[in-house]
Amino acid sequence: MLNSSLHIDVFFLSLRIMRCPYCNSTDSRVADSRPDIEDAIIRRRRVCNQCGAKFTTVERIQMRDLIVIKNNGKTEPFDRDKLFRSIKLACRNRDVKDDQIEKLVASIQRRLETESADDTVTSAQVGQMVSDSLLNLDPIAFIRFVSVYRKFSKVSDFKKIINQIPEDKDDAVVCKLPKTSLF
Repeated sequence: MLNSSLHIDVFFLSLRIMRCPYCNSTDSRVADSRPDIEDAIIRRRRVCNQCGAKFTTVERIQMRDLIVIKNNGKTEPFDRDKLFRSIKLACRNRDVKDDQIEKLVASIQRRLETESADDTVTSAQVGQMVSDSLLNLDPIAFIRFVSVYRKFSKVSDFKKIINQIPEDKDDAVVCKLPKTSLF
């Protein structure tokens, strides 16, 4: 009896949090659930019992709340959406699909959560992981990202990084970012 009571409490708690985007009702049911991207995401197709509208919710596995230590010493919570937007901007007008970016972001987040000793990571760690991942995904997106991340101010900054990119994509694993004229 205790388990069913606990289940009901959790069920009602989730209903208070989940609202229909059309009528704002908290009364919905799950019509379909499916894992996505290596089982790290669960997509739930929901139906509102109030208005009958259908909508999708996404649940992500989050191991812990990460805090990013910026170069100036300030801290801020890790923002997955900010990371996605940054990578998407670097990949704009390239042959890179949103699901590839989503997989890349999920991989970076998982690595940050598992490789850091505590709940803090530096912006340099995040930037290096993004750079390495983009180098393997799309070298042009890599150059775009690095030029903003490292605040390139001279043509020579671009030349240095371009000369480090291997001709054969199979050789592109890690590219140590050079110091720019600003550092």
